Amino acid sequence: MIGKLLVANRGEIAVRVIRAAREMGIRTVAVASEPDRLSMHAKIADETIIIGPGQASESYLNIERILEAARISGADAIHPGYGFLSERAEFSRACRDAGFIFVGPSPESMLLLGSKSAAKTIALKEHVPIVPGLFTVDASIEELERAAAEIGYPVMLKASAGGGGRGMRVVRDPSDFRDEWATASDEALRSFGDGAMMVEKLVDRPRHIEVQLLADSHGNVFCLFERECSLQRRHQKLVEEAPSPYMAQHPELWDEIKIAAARLARASGYVGAGTVEFMLDQSDGKFYFLEVNTRLQVEHPVTEFITGLDLVKWQLRIADGLPIEFDQALSGGDRRAIVGHSIEARIVAESPETGFLPSTGRIEVWAEPQAPGVRVDTGFSAGSEISGFYDSLIAKVIVHAETRPEAIEKLRLALLDFHIIGVKTNIGYLLDVIGHSAYGEGRVDTGFLGREFGEWQVAAPAPELGDLVTFGEGQSIERAAGMAPARRSAWETAQGFRNSG
Repeated sequence: MIGKLLVANRGEIAVRVIRAAREMGIRTVAVASEPDRLSMHAKIADETIIIGPGQASESYLNIERILEAARISGADAIHPGYGFLSERAEFSRACRDAGFIFVGPSPESMLLLGSKSAAKTIALKEHVPIVPGLFTVDASIEELERAAAEIGYPVMLKASAGGGGRGMRVVRDPSDFRDEWATASDEALRSFGDGAMMVEKLVDRPRHIEVQLLADSHGNVFCLFERECSLQRRHQKLVEEAPSPYMAQHPELWDEIKIAAARLARASGYVGAGTVEFMLDQSDGKFYFLEVNTRLQVEHPVTEFITGLDLVKWQLRIADGLPIEFDQALSGGDRRAIVGHSIEARIVAESPETGFLPSTGRIEVWAEPQAPGVRVDTGFSAGSEISGFYDSLIAKVIVHAETRPEAIEKLRLALLDFHIIGVKTNIGYLLDVIGHSAYGEGRVDTGFLGREFGEWQVAAPAPELGDLVTFGEGQSIERAAGMAPARRSAWETAQGFRNSG
């Protein structure tokens, strides 16, 4: 049994894993870079080991330093979180070879499913539908170009390794193919260390649907319903929800997608938590396999809300060799087991008025929303430093309600009650997105944000705010804003201020 767990990550996911482990009576070890020495995940762990400078390649991506930290601390197991080394088969193998339990799939499963090309080969073998394309590993640019001509434009170029929207380009004209290939391949090489590309037919205005899997070493594979992840900005997921509003209207699709996801897991001998992602063509209701994320997803909390499960705790139980045991409705994927509706919004430290460039600095004020059915996952608080070394995600706001309209309203109020001063955030952008009528009606696709919010600009703050931020220098809110003591309308009318830095 796992007695001490090292968490090979940082930020909100490291905090999330540490808290789950503590509730199970497992001691925890955090690893931190020098800039993260005083971060939240380093403070709440039972032990913390500094593993290197701010550059991820010298700290969170350095396998030897993480394994050395595990040896020094006497850890039994290593949880990779998501991002960094979480989908590196060589890390899973290194942990196993060094005698540590890796909380995740085997390196063999990762190699089969972690590569989009290899995963699509399995999908074809298991009769899981895929989009027409060329998925040969290390296909040359000439082969890809010929395949694109045969498929017919427009096409999508995709990195064979990795995900998160990196190494992806839409090509609508054959004359642009080589330039777009060079750009995508270079981005993939820098992001994943592998510039290999694939090409596939572009489905117009698709929805992004993913299925949460849990599989144990006893042969059990369970599909814990779907998540809708169609709201994406530059291929980066922004708002996720469960269940999918489209699937709620077309429940007959669930059995087909559930069977397809389970086939892939069984064919690869998958053990642990994972996500099978699909693209859904709204014009005909057909779905196509995209990829498998061989790790916990950023958006896993929405599944936790609608199932009542703690996915991190189940990861740890599965790593301990325990069988998965759910009630019959949940284990069978019966949609009547779904409880309410859940939505997650990602809060990122970015400056919307400068093209969403990362915003760095010290967080001076941090006030989270607190209400029933509202959860905030974060690794930051007042006084935290946001550096330019890492991803800009600083928090996730997750809400749960009986119905989707109630969940949207709960999320809106939660975002209004989230106050951050010191760095700029995307909260104002998120409020406008979830307030759009098409989102409220569930009429979205992966290109929705690009079409409807491509020219989005920060709203001007209300005039009466004035020098409100100077209240931190000793002035009252009323005096700083030029307001009478009883007047508080600025907090209600100038939502942009909450995100103005």
